[in-house]
Amino acid sequence: MLKKERYQHFVEYFSKNQPDAVTELHYNSPYQLLVAVILSAQCTDKRINQITPALFERFPDAESLAASNADEIFPYIRSVSYPNNKAKHLAGMGKMLVEQFNSVVPSSIDQLQKMPGVGRKTANVIASVIYDAPAMAVDTHVFRVANRIGLTNNARTPLAVEKELVKYLPNEVLAIAHHWLILHGRYICVARSPKCNICPLTWFCRYYERANTETALLKAEAEKARKAKDAAKKKKLNVMVKELNRRSVDKDI
Repeated sequence: MLKKERYQHFVEYFSKNQPDAVTELHYNSPYQLLVAVILSAQCTDKRINQITPALFERFPDAESLAASNADEIFPYIRSVSYPNNKAKHLAGMGKMLVEQFNSVVPSSIDQLQKMPGVGRKTANVIASVIYDAPAMAVDTHVFRVANRIGLTNNARTPLAVEKELVKYLPNEVLAIAHHWLILHGRYICVARSPKCNICPLTWFCRYYERANTETALLKAEAEKARKAKDAAKKKKLNVMVKELNRRSVDKDI
């Protein structure tokens, strides 16, 4: 199947079945989403949603976050991954957001990446979710699913995956396609044991095709080995029968 066809099938399926896919992070403002995405690095959205209500109550806006420090922030995020580093990042981000951006979360990916704790993935999330920009954030789910389905070919880095997805996906679906890939990877195309038995994309999925081809080949090889073994046993049995018959004839003589 041509790559162009795979992209077409991918967009057609999700446009019909998940037309309103959104982030699972809870937020009420661009500032809150920025904080939540910074915290979500190498951590689950479920965990982030558990700790952000208290965090946002204490630091409801950029000004309150800017007036704090890492020691004040840490107790609210101690249960997330790398809380020490993230506390420092949030404190620095709050100050820069107030001092350099007048407390307004910027829409530019380059400007977003200037802030502590904001890498390319986080910047792309903010640009696409808040500003509906044609940006593609690549996390572990997006990276895995895009490669498995066959939307990318041997893309070995998040940036390589991002470039291919941006190249082939229509601009108008780039922002939501990020959520399609994440949700599919989170609930169906999981890392260790993908749930191919309930996946609606198997008919054009390169991973499924390869896995089933390999399974079929292994079964064929096993069947061939079984038949060869049976043939060898039958041949050996025939030799034994002939030998017994010969001895019987000799005895009669």
